[in-house]
Amino acid sequence: WAMPLKTSLQHQLTARPWWMQLLFAFSIFMTFVYLPWDVLIKPLEEDQEVWFGLLFTGWFAKLGGLLHWLVYGAATFGYLKMKSWMYPWSVIYLLQIALGMLVWSLTGERGGGMAGSFFIASLFLLIAYLSWRERGRFGG
Repeated sequence: WAMPLKTSLQHQLTARPWWMQLLFAFSIFMTFVYLPWDVLIKPLEEDQEVWFGLLFTGWFAKLGGLLHWLVYGAATFGYLKMKSWMYPWSVIYLLQIALGMLVWSLTGERGGGMAGSFFIASLFLLIAYLSWRERGRFGG
């Protein structure tokens, strides 16, 4: 049983570029550590979620947390199996994050100011572009 496990692990470590490995690891963390705590344990009065750069609190944040849990759970499975549907949806989600960073900077919420938000948005645009370029990797 050790040999198939080793082969499977080697495949997982080479199935995607390093930056996509980081997205995969982040999705695993969000799915199995952060979001269960956020949705099930974090007090309602402390809960906050951001979608499209807009901050939600209370019950809307809990609902947003559930949606985030579904998104990151799907991403975890999609990256694990390199599913073909991950290609368009990962790019769209990364673009949504970039847009959200720009909206966040315009609404004057917290954050690193407009310059910081533009920098982070640019990073997500770059990752979206790299994901688009790697579309041939998806198809499992």
